[in-house]
Amino acid sequence: MLMRTAETLLIAVVGGAVFTLIGFPAGLISGSLLSVAGAALIGRPVMIPGPLSRVISVLIGISLGAVATPETLQGLAAFPVSIGVLLVATIAMTAATTSYLRLVHGWPWQSALFGASPGALAQVMMLAAEYRADLRAIAIVQVMRVVILTIGIPTGLAYFGLTATGAFLPKSSAGLPPIWELSVLVGVSTAAAIGLRWINFPGGLMFGAMLASAVLHGTGMIEAALPWWVAAAAVIGIGAVTGSRFANTDPITLLRYLGAALGSFAVAISICTLFVVVLTAFVPLRIADVVVAFAPGAQDTMMVLALALHLDPIFIGAHHLARYILVSLSVPMLGKWLGPPPPPMTVDPEPGSKSQT
Repeated sequence: MLMRTAETLLIAVVGGAVFTLIGFPAGLISGSLLSVAGAALIGRPVMIPGPLSRVISVLIGISLGAVATPETLQGLAAFPVSIGVLLVATIAMTAATTSYLRLVHGWPWQSALFGASPGALAQVMMLAAEYRADLRAIAIVQVMRVVILTIGIPTGLAYFGLTATGAFLPKSSAGLPPIWELSVLVGVSTAAAIGLRWINFPGGLMFGAMLASAVLHGTGMIEAALPWWVAAAAVIGIGAVTGSRFANTDPITLLRYLGAALGSFAVAISICTLFVVVLTAFVPLRIADVVVAFAPGAQDTMMVLALALHLDPIFIGAHHLARYILVSLSVPMLGKWLGPPPPPMTVDPEPGSKSQT
C-alpha cells in the first residue's frame, strides 16, 4: 500500500508541476487529476488511503477559511436568492439528465437518477450499491463530470478573463509563520473538523476546518496561513484523490460509457448555464463565483477550484452545501419511487451450520 500511495503522489506532483509550468489555469489540481487518472487507465495501481484523504480534506478546509475577512460577509444578503435559484436549477438538472440517460441510453430509471445526481457522490454510490445498480456505469458518468468541470471551468473562465491573474495557489505563507499562530490554526481547525464529522455534518472534515479557520482569520485573531508547500500539496492531493477513482477501470469500459457521460454532462451544463445567466443578469454577483457555485461537481473539488482561481469560497461553499443537503435528502426518496426496493441483505451461514428452511 505504501508503494502504491507513493507512486500515486509522485504521478500527481509531476502532473501538477507540468501543468503549472505551461501556464494552465489551476494547473496543480488539473494536472494532478489528469495524470493520476491517466495512470489508472493504463493499469497502474493508483490509490490514496482513507486516512491521507481525510488529512487532505482538513488542510483544504484550513486554506479555504484563510481567505475570510469581514468584507467577505458583506454578500451574505444575496445568499438566500442565489441559493433558492440553485435549488431550482438542481431539480431541473437532475430531472433532465435522468430523462436523458433513460430515454437516450436506455438506463433503468433508478440508475439514471443515480448517474444524474449532482454532488453527494459517496451517498449516491452507497444507494446505487444498495439497489444493486450498475456501479461502474454510474461511477464513470459521475467522475467524468467532475473531471470535465475541473479542466473546463478554469479554461473557460480564463479565456473570458473572469479569473484573477498570478499564481493559482491558495492563500499561503512564503515562509514559516509564527509557530504559536500556526499551532492554534491547525489545532482549532482540526478539532472543529473532527467535531462536525462526529455529528455527521455533510463534508464535516472540510467544512469544520473551513469554519474554524474563517472565524480565526475573519475576526483578526490570527494572520497565519499554511506554508505554500503545504497548501500546494493539499491541492495536488485532491486532484490525486479524484483521479484515483478511475482505478481498476480499463479503457474499453470507459469508452463503453463515454457517450452517456458526455451526453449527460452536456444536458446538465446547458441547464446550469441558463440559470447562471438569468441569476447574474438580475443579481449583482461575480459571474465566476456563480459558475463554480452552480457547477454540478463534487463539492471538495469545486471548493479547491474556488481557491485556485481566487474566488469566494464562503459563497461557493454555502451553495454546494445547500445542494448537497437537497441531493442527500431527495435522491433516496426518488430512488424508492422510481423502482423496486433494494433486495434484502443475505447473510451466509457460518461454516458447519445448517441452513434454515
